[in-house]
Amino acid sequence: MTLNETDNTLERRETFSLEQSQVMSPSVMFWRQFRRHKAALVAILVLTIMAFMCFFAPVIAPYEFDAIDLRNTKQPPTLKHLMGTDELGRDLFTRVLYGGRISLTIGIFAALVGTLFGTLIGAMAGFYGKQIDNILMRFTDIAFSIPTLPLLIVVSSFTKASLPVIVLVIGLLSWMATARVVRGTILSIKEQEYIIAARMIGVRNGRIIFRHILPNTFSAIVVGATLSVGGAIITESVLSFLGLGVQPPVPSWGNMLQDSQTTMASKPWLTIFPGLAILITVLCINFIGDGLQDAIDPTLRGK
Repeated sequence: MTLNETDNTLERRETFSLEQSQVMSPSVMFWRQFRRHKAALVAILVLTIMAFMCFFAPVIAPYEFDAIDLRNTKQPPTLKHLMGTDELGRDLFTRVLYGGRISLTIGIFAALVGTLFGTLIGAMAGFYGKQIDNILMRFTDIAFSIPTLPLLIVVSSFTKASLPVIVLVIGLLSWMATARVVRGTILSIKEQEYIIAARMIGVRNGRIIFRHILPNTFSAIVVGATLSVGGAIITESVLSFLGLGVQPPVPSWGNMLQDSQTTMASKPWLTIFPGLAILITVLCINFIGDGLQDAIDPTLRGK
């Protein structure tokens, strides 16, 4: 085969591939791109199994999470207690499952609160611009400049450490990055021809924002929200580790680490298993976020 024939064959293949991609639906294109990210697929499987086990803990767990057995305190992992027992003889495997329910719930809903608030602020700043943009972005800069963890500690110390309060506190202190990303995306989208045409024919601003602009920022919002879940889980764990989050006897991965800090060297399983649960969960969420970004963002397709 000559060089010209080879070039023509490659050109025909590229043309056929381009035509095929043009007739595929967005969902098919999304799945085709997402499944190339093997780490994200494995992460979804692992996270699904973990979430299933945590939320069905009352069925799966062999004991009650607060069942005390003073005859078997601080026992290493055995067939009877797969992850050992803590200082009160409570089954650690059971407490990790129940703790996962709390940590995952806080992570998901705190990320949802932060994403919704950040999207609203970013959309208003990017679309209206001028004075509104200046005010909202200065407000965002001020919120960014405040150390999050000290503020969380102060707010948590003055409020009851209930689940809704923790979700709101973490969510309302984690919206700034989403606001900036959404604003930057909208600034580039609102100058597109179809947005200008919508304005010229009298389409209302609210309809333009929610019907034409925000759907085109979906990739940035989804990826940001996914990664915010991992950040919220870590934040809740830090608060619980400091004694300001979920309070015993209700378990969370953070307060389980707090309970084990005095026995990290002598009874390492009390620290290893809750720590591994946090590590695996956050890693899986980050891998899923990377896979979603590759699949949703059209600029990354084919790379």
